[in-house]
Amino acid sequence: MPLALLTLTVGAFGIGTTEFVIMGLLPRIAADYGVTIPTAGLLVTGYALGVVIGAPLLTVLGTRVSRKRMLMLLMGLFVLGNLLSALAPTFGLMLTGRVVASLAHGSFFGIGSVVAAELVAPDRKAGAIATMFTGLTVANIVGVPLGTFIGQTVGWRTTFAVVAALGVVGLLGIARLVPATPRPEGARLRGELKAFRNPQVLLAMAMTVLGFGGVFAAITYIAPMMTHVAGYADGSVTWLLVLFGVGMFLGNLLGGRFADRALMPLLYAALGGLALVLALFTVTAHHKVLAAITVLLVGALGFATVPPLQKRVLDQAHGAPTLASAVNIGAFNLGNALAAWLGGTVIAAGFGYTSPNWVGAVLAAAALGLALWSAALERRAPADEAAGAAGTAEATAATDAAATAGARVPVHH
Repeated sequence: MPLALLTLTVGAFGIGTTEFVIMGLLPRIAADYGVTIPTAGLLVTGYALGVVIGAPLLTVLGTRVSRKRMLMLLMGLFVLGNLLSALAPTFGLMLTGRVVASLAHGSFFGIGSVVAAELVAPDRKAGAIATMFTGLTVANIVGVPLGTFIGQTVGWRTTFAVVAALGVVGLLGIARLVPATPRPEGARLRGELKAFRNPQVLLAMAMTVLGFGGVFAAITYIAPMMTHVAGYADGSVTWLLVLFGVGMFLGNLLGGRFADRALMPLLYAALGGLALVLALFTVTAHHKVLAAITVLLVGALGFATVPPLQKRVLDQAHGAPTLASAVNIGAFNLGNALAAWLGGTVIAAGFGYTSPNWVGAVLAAAALGLALWSAALERRAPADEAAGAAGTAEATAATDAAATAGARVPVHH
């Protein structure tokens, strides 16, 4: 593994910890600020929307500097946001800190995906992207449970202070290990925007929004679901998040292994399985063992879609991948924001803590439908091109024949 790829993984670990640790701390934060669980869920929605906004904005600004320098600036912003979250005296400032930290998220993973893909051979791009995203999945096995434990024993503010320290470690690692690279040649906003004219790029991003949104619909409210419905103690949320992280890790490995070989079949299987498992979660959430198994499966199936979706965007946006890659990371978080809001809405409407699972199942099923549509369009394109080429050839032959016949017609004076 190139050392540059390893340090990107370390940065991803820090970002993954701050993104997901909020799930296990949501009830305590809500209690400390005197707000409801759905209101506290805005900390998830706000973070996700910050990624959506920050991904394209900071990536465009980043075209003016080298990728290494931009990655360092993004980690600095991440540290600042987490420090603000740790010290926030009011819920509004806490939300502000979450948004500030989130602004770095999309650009880091977007630019990092491009750098990771460039560090390896063409047939190993999805594997390199998956390696970087391993930091995000390992964060859910180590960082998130540890952060949840710290938050439940010492206080959630300490958790965010520790996350800020992780950001400092990531910043130093990038400064020392990522090789200095010149500013990308020919990086212009107009060129980057051309990628969005490709319908396949837009379809891949829509799949990202809906597919991973299905995961977040359920996982955002995992703490109250497991304690109020499944009957787990508060302390059990920590190891349930470990299970979710293990699932993400396994799904990421699966996605990275097969995305270079059978990208679309992998998406069909992962999205279809995710929709089914989320639908079943409304039943399994009432049984401790089945609920734990389902949490593992949701993590595995959900994250199995990440490497193939990110690679599909890079493949379809060839020639101008940086902005498209970052916007796709924003699409993941747009799905997170949409799902967290919808999940909170159905809970607030009185449908219970398992109702977000139905929201997630519908979102994942819709993503599967888009995947099938995208593949159908892709199969139709070569046929249309062949038909167009045949039509052009026939027209040319007809023109030549007419010209030849015209030349043979005698001219009478």
